[in-house]
Amino acid sequence: MAIAAFRRFLAFVPVGICCIMVFERITRVLHKGGVHRSSLMPRNSSPLLLSWRGWCTLAAVLFVGACKQPEQYKAEADKEVYKIIDDKWDPGYGWQANYAISSGPSSPNDVRPDVSQLPQRLSLAQAVALATAQNRDYQRQKELLYLQALDLTLARHDFARQWFGTIDGRYTRNPADESLSGGGQFGFNQLLATGTVIGANLAIDWMRFLTGDPRTTLGSMLTGTITQPLLRGSSRDIILEGLTQAERSALYQIRTFNRYRQTFVVEMVTEYYGVLQALDRVANDKSNYESLLANQMRVEMMADTGRVPRFQEGEVRQSVLQAEDRYNSSIESYRQALDRFKIRLALPTDMDIELDPNELVALESLGVAEPNVSLEESVQTALGLRLDLANVFDQVDDAARRVVVAADNLRTGLTLTARAGIPSSPGYQLDRHNLGDGTYSLGLSADLPLDRKRQRNAYREALIAHEAQQRTYQDQTDRVKLDVRQAYRDLTEAYTSYKIQLLSLDLARTRVDMQMILLQEGRATTRNYLDAQDDLLIAQNAKTSALVQFTLATLRFYRDVGLLAVRPDGLWERDETTAAGADSPDEPAASMTAYPRRSNVHAKQLIEK
Repeated sequence: MAIAAFRRFLAFVPVGICCIMVFERITRVLHKGGVHRSSLMPRNSSPLLLSWRGWCTLAAVLFVGACKQPEQYKAEADKEVYKIIDDKWDPGYGWQANYAISSGPSSPNDVRPDVSQLPQRLSLAQAVALATAQNRDYQRQKELLYLQALDLTLARHDFARQWFGTIDGRYTRNPADESLSGGGQFGFNQLLATGTVIGANLAIDWMRFLTGDPRTTLGSMLTGTITQPLLRGSSRDIILEGLTQAERSALYQIRTFNRYRQTFVVEMVTEYYGVLQALDRVANDKSNYESLLANQMRVEMMADTGRVPRFQEGEVRQSVLQAEDRYNSSIESYRQALDRFKIRLALPTDMDIELDPNELVALESLGVAEPNVSLEESVQTALGLRLDLANVFDQVDDAARRVVVAADNLRTGLTLTARAGIPSSPGYQLDRHNLGDGTYSLGLSADLPLDRKRQRNAYREALIAHEAQQRTYQDQTDRVKLDVRQAYRDLTEAYTSYKIQLLSLDLARTRVDMQMILLQEGRATTRNYLDAQDDLLIAQNAKTSALVQFTLATLRFYRDVGLLAVRPDGLWERDETTAAGADSPDEPAASMTAYPRRSNVHAKQLIEK
């Protein structure tokens, strides 16, 4: 820290040297003009020697410039923004974690995976945590949340006391004379909730003529102004409308961010299982290819002994070629799906990782439970918990307030202004002001409503926007109901489909075994066996798809009802705090790592012939 401060000071040394050089030129001019007792020089001193006040002033300028750095402004902004988010974050929205942007301070609960230490095989929990920390869309949502809160800091600042200060100096030379002048202003402005604008300003002017009649003028002026609207723009609600909207917009963005987290985790789980499904199809296609290849050898032997016709041997060979092509195609599809998933994790596509196929084994070990849920209660729960619907509902109030603001703009503008200007006392007494010598004024200004076409149109637009927002809320309500009803149907259908696919898979396996026996006994044709083998492949893929679809349908149901709570580690669980008393399906596993593993097969083994 000390080294950094010293470097910042060195950066301002050239500025200080330039100031000293300029001051040296001024003191030389003053010395030539016969001025030896300037307020900037001590008595009986060299023209190059600054007074202690001058040195202190110069040192203060250098110190302030060297100490206030952009990093400090950034830290101040982060502190103010995250305080706003912390104050507005309701526990019902979800865990308060993983919302800080990467360039700002992080929460103790934020996930921070080390990309350099990633295992070659990613579990579901590791993939979701990595996506939470690195996904580019997720990072953008965090930035939007930050920027909305940053806008609120400016809206609040509009009602704070805003200080200002300026210092200027000038050297002027013309054929008649030569002069030095300087001055400065210091004051503040403040807007109150009543619409009152208060301003105070202290201005100092100094001039020294160096040729001709050497004279000096020095004075100050203390000015105060108060402005109060009396008709249009005088209501507290009207004045605070900008701040009110900024406060509500920040709250909306917090809700939007938490709703995004719910949809994001479902998307990532869907894509993770999509890659595993592609890998499972590779395994099934490989098994099918190897089975047909072994059967081809049997049929060839049977054809050589005359037990089956030669054309059946050709059918088997044709099926083997088709199976090999299907196997190669599934390998490429898996690789493509894995590369797309790497992009979602913000990882390079050439990074050597794979997903854990044991996650599908864990799903199968969990089994599926028949949904025990009330559709009517689910719809009512969603209407009370969906954060996106809450935003649309509150935006109806926003539109109503904008109607009031637009109506206020149709009124006559009447403003009361009070102003006082008090000069300093003569004799260079800058700190003394005589009230009797001041100038005071009190006035009224009116803006008559003679031309209000623009305001009239804005008012009518606000009325239409309010009605449109009401329809938007009604439409969004219907859509939320539709989402829940569709999620409920998908959940019940997925459960039924999984049960059917289990029976279908058992039947397909039995058919393959039976057709093999019949083929060896000469009681069946190769076409019967090939059809049974194709049906087995279809049943295997369908069973995996039904299992995954049931898991995803459960997650989507929780998401659409508003019960999906995203944990700090990026995984999920049912929000018991907001769903007390509601019937719902059994809680999905937030992490599959807690369940037994039954397979150690690697993806590389499946794609190698």
